Amino acid sequence: MRYLTAGESHGKQLTTIIEGVPANMPLLPDDINESTLRRQKGHGRGRRMKIEKDLIDIKSGVRHGYTLGSPIALVVNNDDFKHWTDIMGENPIEDDEEIRRILSRPRPGHADLNGALKYGHRDMRNVLERSSARETAARVAAGAVAKTMLRHLGIEICGYVKEIAGIQAKEIEGLSIKQKQEISEESPVRVLDSEVEQKMMDAIDQAKKDGDSIGGVCEVYVEGMPAGIGSYVHYDRKLDGKVAGAVMSINAFKGVEFGIGFEAARRNGSEVHDEIIWSEENGYSRRTNRLGGFEGGMTTGMPIVVKGVMKPIPTLYKPLKSVDIETKEPFNAGVERSDSCAVPAAAVVMEHIVAFELANALTEQFTSDQFPQLKKALDDYREEIRCF
Repeated sequence: MRYLTAGESHGKQLTTIIEGVPANMPLLPDDINESTLRRQKGHGRGRRMKIEKDLIDIKSGVRHGYTLGSPIALVVNNDDFKHWTDIMGENPIEDDEEIRRILSRPRPGHADLNGALKYGHRDMRNVLERSSARETAARVAAGAVAKTMLRHLGIEICGYVKEIAGIQAKEIEGLSIKQKQEISEESPVRVLDSEVEQKMMDAIDQAKKDGDSIGGVCEVYVEGMPAGIGSYVHYDRKLDGKVAGAVMSINAFKGVEFGIGFEAARRNGSEVHDEIIWSEENGYSRRTNRLGGFEGGMTTGMPIVVKGVMKPIPTLYKPLKSVDIETKEPFNAGVERSDSCAVPAAAVVMEHIVAFELANALTEQFTSDQFPQLKKALDDYREEIRCF
């Protein structure tokens, strides 16, 4: 499986084309819309979320509620485009600076300057329109298709917030993945620990009041992935490597770890590795899950636990210094719209990014032209390794 997205932040639409989804898999618009609408929620989101209604339009690849095996095309319309028709239109315009709104002033922390240098754009709107986090709506749509596949294969996934502005949620023991899904969905900041919820919201409100922004840590938790998915044979087939790369590709993400992650550097080996146990009922498993469900680039059968670090959004109402590329004069960076904190929304994005990588790994490892074949192959494999 693979997908491609197209579209600009204030362009006509965002488009996602997904290839490699097995035929005869149940898929409804609501399976995708539920996810794209979840991405828009969260305390700290900006005004753009009040403008857009991210409902998808399935253009191809699905008929009568089932996938066809051909590429799936999904479209999310940008309602705000009507206010940007002249600025973002595809036809040539007269050299009217008011219409063009030429941007020659790069914003620190964005792709503006680096993208302009790479592609030779003197107008950096050509960069920022595509590099905008608005593109994650298209990626969540692709991930929602993958998440639907995982659900039908008995694999559940949940994304939530672990930390905002240094305020850490404590570990809540004994929660089922269904409970994690329900609790995080009800929380304005998608946190499982109700004791820190208001503190996080207060920090977001204070950042907004100060014209600043704050970041945090998201966690994705997955149950139902059998052991042995991925590979130890080649570096580019290690599944944890693929997941890590996908998480790092999310806008503003600057770090990723599995299980106890960087804490492993501060512990002895006996306090890091997970002892192997066996039972008649479940086969092989681990006594602990410090490695987050991966060993040797492959799943262990334990829950997958992956964290991602999101930096504060760089668009600030308290602007940083930069340099105009035309005049080379210093200036205070401008702002159009900004979220004071997008970590709760980023947890939803990360959930769907991880879902796509896991679904892709399954279609690579098992026969997958038809979804019933994939399901049978996976069920047979689960029984085979249980009795190994």
